[in-house]
Amino acid sequence: MTADTAPVAPEHEGRASGRGARRAPRSFGAALGWTVLGAILPGTGYLAAGRRRLGGVVLGVFLLLVAGVVWLATGGRRFTARTAVDTDVLLGATVGIGVLALLWAVVVVTGYRMLVPRGTGRGRHVLGGLLVALLVAGVAGPAVLAGRFVMTSRDLIDDVFADDRESATVPDTPDPFGSKERVNVLLLGGDGGVGREGVRTDTVIVASTDTETGDTTLFSLPRNLENLPFPADSPLREVYPDGFEAGSESESLLNAVYRNGPAEHPDILGPTDDPGADFLKLGVGEALGLDIDYYVLVNLEGFSRLVDALGGITVNVNYYVPINGDPGTRELPDDYIEPGPNQEMDGYTALQFARGRFGLTDYDRMARQRCTIQAIVDAADPVTLLQRYQELAATTEDIVSTDIPRSVLDDFVDLAFLVKDADLRSVVFDQQVIDPAYPDYDRVRQLVQEALQPPVAPAAGTSAPAPTAGAPAPAPDPVADVGSACAYDPAMAAEARAKGKPPTRQG
Repeated sequence: MTADTAPVAPEHEGRASGRGARRAPRSFGAALGWTVLGAILPGTGYLAAGRRRLGGVVLGVFLLLVAGVVWLATGGRRFTARTAVDTDVLLGATVGIGVLALLWAVVVVTGYRMLVPRGTGRGRHVLGGLLVALLVAGVAGPAVLAGRFVMTSRDLIDDVFADDRESATVPDTPDPFGSKERVNVLLLGGDGGVGREGVRTDTVIVASTDTETGDTTLFSLPRNLENLPFPADSPLREVYPDGFEAGSESESLLNAVYRNGPAEHPDILGPTDDPGADFLKLGVGEALGLDIDYYVLVNLEGFSRLVDALGGITVNVNYYVPINGDPGTRELPDDYIEPGPNQEMDGYTALQFARGRFGLTDYDRMARQRCTIQAIVDAADPVTLLQRYQELAATTEDIVSTDIPRSVLDDFVDLAFLVKDADLRSVVFDQQVIDPAYPDYDRVRQLVQEALQPPVAPAAGTSAPAPTAGAPAPAPDPVADVGSACAYDPAMAAEARAKGKPPTRQG
């Protein structure tokens, strides 16, 4: 038997056929198909080209990255959120996204070069080059969007939550969750704008949150509250021994403290970037018997943009709510929001719902503002935040100011996850509870402490004692669940419709 016809030994047969399989010609179409798959699943192109070790490593790393992303989006959401408020990590993530996109593009290009058959004509090379360029663009596009998302987050945190912001009421080394059972945040709605001198805080709410459970109680104070007290150890007590007073009654109300206090005593609290907020933190804290840790001020002139950025909110309306109108000059509203359940509102309508007061009381407006806060919390789900993040971030920078420092944001992230699924209650200091012109602040502090205590269920087999004949009716309970307070009331809505829409400017 000659050498040319000698049989292949059995032990070498599989190895020889394997080498022949790798050297078998591959069609140009197959090369393009494997290139596309290699762009979707990095490493598969290398495997098809016979580079098994390299392909296995690349594919393994890619699958690990995918698993990590899935975990971050599901079980690791809290870790993701905490990471997203660390500006140093965000900067590193931006660099990492760029490096990953570059390596991915290299895998696509080199995979194609390994897969394309030798002797491929120039025309096909041009076609292959165009395909590779499209695939690289497909990798680069999402990377650029992700990088912009991360940098937007970093800029937002730097602008809104600055560590170097001066405050007269925030300690130099804040540790809100180190030993605190509760964190108290003053929420202010600044109603500045065209035709108004300075900012009046017509919305004053304190959110007191249990750091263990996330249960939150909102304390709403009326805008016309008088004689706001200040702590005994504060320099403000020396200049306002009987409570805040700025001349006329209208300029001494709670909603005027932010503007008029610093105007009369600009340096009394020492260096601070927002003296008006510090005046209110000290005064409102003393009135409620709480230590106010931080404040958040939202400019209501920009509030509508925030709601629009969320894609709108949904609220229940139980009576006609005026759109515009001036209670002072008796200028009639342009129109009314009609009663109805589950009404979807854009930013403009939501702003009118939250601030409309013509023909109504401050307390009606306070109740709707709490419902608006609840609706915003409900609308701010993770999917919506991701889809509209760029617009939300830009809006937030323009309309929100706060003294919450960047260094405690991770603690607030943990708290936010608790609050989202916890109980939200409210205490409204309306005329049924206090007289805003002659407030009994001892009574206010007592109600606050009672509201912060967990409700005690009656013992089994017992019932509340029957009222004594001739005894005065018990005082109304000011504590209410926000969800039930904002529920649709068909009877109230029907009564409002029966009376008909109130008169408008158009007649």
